[in-house]
Amino acid sequence: MGHSPSSLSKSSTQAGLSSPPRHHRSLSSMAPPPPPPQPPVQMVQVAAGSSSNSFFGAAPPARDYTQDLPDEILTLVFASLSPADRNACSLACARWKEVDAATRHRLSLDARAALGHTAPALFARFTAVTKLALRCARGSGADSLGDDGAAAVAAALPSDRLARLKLRGLRQLSDAGLASLAAAAPALRKLSVASCTFGPKAFVAVLQSCPLLEDLSVKRLRGLPDTAGAATAITEDIVFPPASSLRSVCLKDLYSALCFVPLVASSPNLRSLKILRCSGAWDLPLEVITARAPGLVELHFEKVQVGDRGLAALSACRNLEVLFLVKTPECTDTGIISVAEKCHKLRKLHIDGWRTNRIGDFGLMAVARGCPELQELVLIGVNPTVLSLRMLGEHCRALERLALCGCETVGDTEIICLAERCAALKKLCIKGCPVSDRGMEALNGGCPSLVKVKLKRCRGVSFECVENLKVTRGESFSISLDIVLEHDAGSASENGAQETGQAQITELADHMASMNLPTNAAGAQSSAHTINRMRSVMSAIRRRFGNPPPL
Repeated sequence: MGHSPSSLSKSSTQAGLSSPPRHHRSLSSMAPPPPPPQPPVQMVQVAAGSSSNSFFGAAPPARDYTQDLPDEILTLVFASLSPADRNACSLACARWKEVDAATRHRLSLDARAALGHTAPALFARFTAVTKLALRCARGSGADSLGDDGAAAVAAALPSDRLARLKLRGLRQLSDAGLASLAAAAPALRKLSVASCTFGPKAFVAVLQSCPLLEDLSVKRLRGLPDTAGAATAITEDIVFPPASSLRSVCLKDLYSALCFVPLVASSPNLRSLKILRCSGAWDLPLEVITARAPGLVELHFEKVQVGDRGLAALSACRNLEVLFLVKTPECTDTGIISVAEKCHKLRKLHIDGWRTNRIGDFGLMAVARGCPELQELVLIGVNPTVLSLRMLGEHCRALERLALCGCETVGDTEIICLAERCAALKKLCIKGCPVSDRGMEALNGGCPSLVKVKLKRCRGVSFECVENLKVTRGESFSISLDIVLEHDAGSASENGAQETGQAQITELADHMASMNLPTNAAGAQSSAHTINRMRSVMSAIRRRFGNPPPL
């Protein structure tokens, strides 16, 4: 006999109870059971970051436990945050805002003209600022901070703390504005200016007001006079005060950087000088500079007019350790020899010969003989042979880093020579040199200290050779191979670019010839638009690569 669903449910429920079975009663005659006793509601605090809607019976926190943290702990937490996160945390509560303001050392401001009105309130809040950057966007130069605004900022600055100042794109700031900022920062140690319009006379006030200045960087100034030659610049009527504390000067992208020669020459304790992409003849100025600042340790020249006479002047710097010659085509082996014969402490030498073949074996052999402490050598567009590389390996026993880029004479024989003689070599970079597996296999047993090799555009080296080197030298050895395909390598040269462009033009022409003509007006309009665009592309390619050969 079957049972109804209700009776089955009733019986199954009762079967699980410990009480004795009862007679079935109708649902209408059953009284509702009393509700079970409810446990007391517990008041639970919601943890920070959890959703309050997920627990309706939770009570708000009794108090903020972060108030028990001392200010020093909050300061360490804020120091590990990004600027955006720190700005957000400073708005959490009044105490966090005060701690952030009292411990923020770096501040970067949009240097518009209105900054002069808000500066008092800003620096009244941030009293611990030691690094200040005033930037104005490139398209907002006309609305940048002017002399009056700079005076207001200077009046509000924490003068006893500011150690670094960076100015970018302040087109309305003149010599007087920079002088007012410098006068308000007597403890300034580093000044960097770029894309501004004041001239070299403004730095007279900087040196007078900031006796502790150690680092000066000047880039892309627009207020420089037009000086024609070195003699004019050196005898110019600008008297710079002695800058005995100045240690580093960087002049970059200046069309009349010779105006700063008297400033550099007035720094007897100068240790680092960088002249990058600046116009003018620098042989005579270097003679003046090195005579007055013989303690130079680091020199960088990039795309400047300096020759062997200027390099000979560097021989007065007996403590020279770092020398960069990047794309200085007038420098030859003679200048390198004069440096190597006097500067015996040279540790880093970077030469970008710009494929002029004016620096080669003779200069490098002089470096090997005169600079036994050499640790890093970078040769770009220079063509050394086994003669110079053998001497470098024998005399420069501390050579750890070597880069050979675009060296047409560096092949398997030269790499084998390095593997046999450079016992201290740790890092080797070979780029665009005619080496093959035969030369790289010599590294299996040579250069015992070698830990990293980088190969690029070396078509003679196979991936099998690279894998064998990894297996032979173990897990601590790292090697990378970047092989450029034939059409990619050809596109880097002029002839390859012509061939690539002609192939693209021919391909586009064939594609257009195979296009089906439209059969309706809408298709005709769309097809005409496509053809016009393709014609524009073909015209651009023709202008870049020339006309294709006749089919």
